[in-house]
Amino acid sequence: MAPKITVLLADDHALVRRGFRRMLEDDPEISVVGEASDGKEAVRLACALRPRVTVMDCAMPELSGIEAARKILEKFPQAGILMLSMHSEETLVNQALEAGARGYVLKNAMNLDLVSAVKSIAAGMTVLDPQVARPDTLKGERGGGLTPRELEILKHIVAGKSNKEIAAGLNLSVNTVAVHRANIMETLGIHKTAELVVYAIRNGLVNLP
Repeated sequence: MAPKITVLLADDHALVRRGFRRMLEDDPEISVVGEASDGKEAVRLACALRPRVTVMDCAMPELSGIEAARKILEKFPQAGILMLSMHSEETLVNQALEAGARGYVLKNAMNLDLVSAVKSIAAGMTVLDPQVARPDTLKGERGGGLTPRELEILKHIVAGKSNKEIAAGLNLSVNTVAVHRANIMETLGIHKTAELVVYAIRNGLVNLP
């Protein structure tokens, strides 16, 4: 039997944590191993408990969710962080992804499927709420004129893989992958990986489970 997906909940509202815990633990494949009520506690518990996924509110006392995510990933790079927020602004989404979060979903979304989001993050995928603002800075048509190989590499970038990991998986040199990545960004008029991930998901360039 596969080990359960361990989850840390970080939110400054006890009622919210209780609701999320109930939602997650209704699934036999998930176990909530801890709860944090502020950003500093989230960093401490994430590093001590090493959960597969940390579900974290963006706005928390002591340390924001985005700052906490950055600190957690410095000490525990394998952490999968799912950011929850009441806000869909482009700036926040980009800040969360640039801090290393693998997902950004809206807390007030009527169709919030936290279980599915947690499982996707645990599987190494990126999760982005369909309602989040599409960054105005992102340019390019759907498909963007990318080659099949570039689309294949883009899928691995969205999954959070490094150039070295992509190269190993596709039997290419690291330098070749780096050139493809640069070409993808040039074609789409994008200059940051976080923006590339947002663009790819929003425009259906990659299929997420």
